[in-house]
Amino acid sequence: EPVRFGWVKGVMIRCMLNIWGVILYLRLPWITAQAGIALTWLIILMSVTVTTITGLSISAISTNGKVKSGGTYFLISRSLGPELGGSIGLIFAFANAVAVAMHTVGFAETVRDLLQEHNSLIVDPTNDIRIIGVITVTVLLGISLAGMEWEAKAQILFFLVILVSFINYLVGTVIPATAEKQAKGFFSYRADIFAQNFVPNWRGPEGSFFGLFSIFFPSATGILAGANISGDLKDPAVAIPKGTLMAIFWTTVSYLVLSATIGACVVRDASGSLNDSVAVGSPGCEGLACSFGWNFTACTQEQSCRYGLSNYYQSMSMVSGFGPLITAGIFGATLSSALACLVSAPKVFQCLCKDQLYPLIGFFGKGYGRNSEPIRGYMLTYVIAIGFILIAELNAIAPIISNFFLCSYALINFSCFHASITNSPGWRPSFRYYSKWAALFGAAVSVVIMFLLTWWAALIAFSIVIFLLGYVLYKKPDVNWGSSMQASSYNMALNYSVGLTEVDEHIKNYRQGQLIACLVLTGPPNFRPALVDFVGTFTKNLSLMLCGNVLIGPRKQKMPESQLMADGHTKWLMKRKIKAFYTDVVAEDLRSGVQMLIQAAGLGKMRPNILVLGYKRNWRTASPQSLEDYVGILHDAFDFKYGVCLMRMKEGLNVSRVLQAHVDPTTLASEQQASTIFQSEQGKKTIDIYWLFDDGGLTLLIPYLLGRKKRWGKCKIRVFVGGQINRMDEERKATSKPAQTLFLGTVCLCCSIKRFDELIAPFRLNDGFKDEATVNEMRQGCPWKISDEEVDKNRAKSLRQVRLNEILLDYSRDAALIAITPPIGRKGRCPSSLYMAWLETLSQDLRPPIILTRGNQENVLTFYCQ
Repeated sequence: EPVRFGWVKGVMIRCMLNIWGVILYLRLPWITAQAGIALTWLIILMSVTVTTITGLSISAISTNGKVKSGGTYFLISRSLGPELGGSIGLIFAFANAVAVAMHTVGFAETVRDLLQEHNSLIVDPTNDIRIIGVITVTVLLGISLAGMEWEAKAQILFFLVILVSFINYLVGTVIPATAEKQAKGFFSYRADIFAQNFVPNWRGPEGSFFGLFSIFFPSATGILAGANISGDLKDPAVAIPKGTLMAIFWTTVSYLVLSATIGACVVRDASGSLNDSVAVGSPGCEGLACSFGWNFTACTQEQSCRYGLSNYYQSMSMVSGFGPLITAGIFGATLSSALACLVSAPKVFQCLCKDQLYPLIGFFGKGYGRNSEPIRGYMLTYVIAIGFILIAELNAIAPIISNFFLCSYALINFSCFHASITNSPGWRPSFRYYSKWAALFGAAVSVVIMFLLTWWAALIAFSIVIFLLGYVLYKKPDVNWGSSMQASSYNMALNYSVGLTEVDEHIKNYRQGQLIACLVLTGPPNFRPALVDFVGTFTKNLSLMLCGNVLIGPRKQKMPESQLMADGHTKWLMKRKIKAFYTDVVAEDLRSGVQMLIQAAGLGKMRPNILVLGYKRNWRTASPQSLEDYVGILHDAFDFKYGVCLMRMKEGLNVSRVLQAHVDPTTLASEQQASTIFQSEQGKKTIDIYWLFDDGGLTLLIPYLLGRKKRWGKCKIRVFVGGQINRMDEERKATSKPAQTLFLGTVCLCCSIKRFDELIAPFRLNDGFKDEATVNEMRQGCPWKISDEEVDKNRAKSLRQVRLNEILLDYSRDAALIAITPPIGRKGRCPSSLYMAWLETLSQDLRPPIILTRGNQENVLTFYCQ
């Protein structure tokens, strides 16, 4: 069974030890002398406000679901996602590793000073710090490697030492002062001393409110020590809130009590000389100490006093009942903080390594023993600590460490705020005593304090976070933790989509929402890559593109297939860098499935308005019913106010034979991507547009949008307009306005016609021009058959397609793309086989891709609104 800790031993004691530090013993009395008791309390309470808000945010996050190992990194990454979580995890682990060195050097400096007082230096002052520091951190590493149980026992020992030092200090304040202590400014509790020290007395370059705040604030940090060993707690959801908040409360009480008691006992200036004792009321004596029989006037006026709250950092040791116990307290505070950081850094780093957000760090994620101890992480932390201990001067790195911790505070608070503001159903913390606005305030204040402490260190911290954030955004790791960022993306998309309902439509804001019906006809999108690439090219970052697929068959049989394939097709589109949605429906037949998609696709005003599908090359050999369904789909699109775009390529669109008949959906994203003409550079070719009917301008708009893309940018766009020779000037004038609007040129042509009887011969009814009733009886069950009268009535229209094909072969044989307005067969008046014969005749024998585009009479060009 792995060792697990409760809230007292695992969190409260650990946090209290990490919060208490050298500043408590050596700087708080001096801050009290500078700022006065009142402002010192304000500084303490301001600092505690930030840490309390952060503690409440930690409590909320840690009670929202199961908390595993990884501490601060786990909480932030699972809440805000891998981008911010990963960057903070890395710098937080590094900051803890360097903090080991910082606290160890603080301990080594204290030991060095004691050796110096007794003239017992080992080598010299600087090298002594290095020697003592390396030995100390090695001993701490041994305690850590012995296991969390031994580490916890060591922390309890340090905790008891600090408690004894506190009691020793409080006892010292009530013991009557000796002459030596009085000479150093200590007179036990006096109301007039309290009154004088209640107000500020600023001195020196650091003598300002925010200057002292920046010095004190690091001593209020350390509240994450318990959360950082979340994997070693019995019940993190209970232990982290209870232990962290209790630690903040008791350390705050200790700071307030210490500043008030020492401010009521010790004067600001004292000489330390026993010769300065005088009779009470002696003339020429100035200052509060005169009423106690001491004259410190000379050193006060010359500013040469060595003792007193304002001058002597060891005031606590002087006041205490037994001075060496305060030194022991300093040792306990520094070593406990170093040990806590030595444990925190590998634990956080291990979780980060296991998530594999960054390269080359997975080696350190391996755990050993019952508690899955990160032995390799301990060794890495040890090496980093040794490196910074050997520098022996951490004044430059200490501000960066403080800023890294504040970064973590800011992001923890922001995580709580963001999860609350998104109103995600997954945000259900059992800890209710938090406020999203307080969390936002805590995040903002943490950032402000970063710049108040050291502006250049704050900039460095932000630069590192942004760099690591950018790396994860670029790599896009394959993780899904249900972060609040995902919920926020959904909320934003929903709000903007709903907001579109209030926006009036206008031609200038026309968007080509696409429903790729080729997927409906031919199966998965990877079977029709050319069609996907074509539409994706001109809709990318501009318009909605929706890839639809109709699964034909019984619902019970096809629904599992639908659920299995959807994710694979979406990943295939993402890998191909196509910005599109994939959706499928299960239907009894193709046409009814397409009708479902046409009616249900989209959301609000974000709905498709163009149906794009591949040309049916096998219409002559396919079943007559499939031919009827295909042409019926086109009529359905027009009925539902859709534009229609058919695409034909000489080599065809379906590449399923090249792939496999049945592709495993789980391997779609990893399969080799088929290349198409729309992925290659087109050079200085032409895009030829044959605008034969005024359908609202869609035939012109799609090629124009295609020509704006880099791969098609060098292509010259040519517009051909059909008309009569004797009306050539009028036609040119009528079409020059839109051509100029799109910066296109125009070329007029005159059409001639030829026959195409051989193509329609297999589909003719050969009824001999009988009456309509007889024809209908003969065509019973064969609606695709063409009567002699229909052939005769549509003779001119049929021969026009023949002539147009000749013109396409003459003028556009070497074009990069041909866009042409197709004819429309009247519903119920033109058999499907005749209509397909027109499309076949119009587009046959052409090498370039052909786009047959017909709008729904909705104006899409800006000149229509002039």
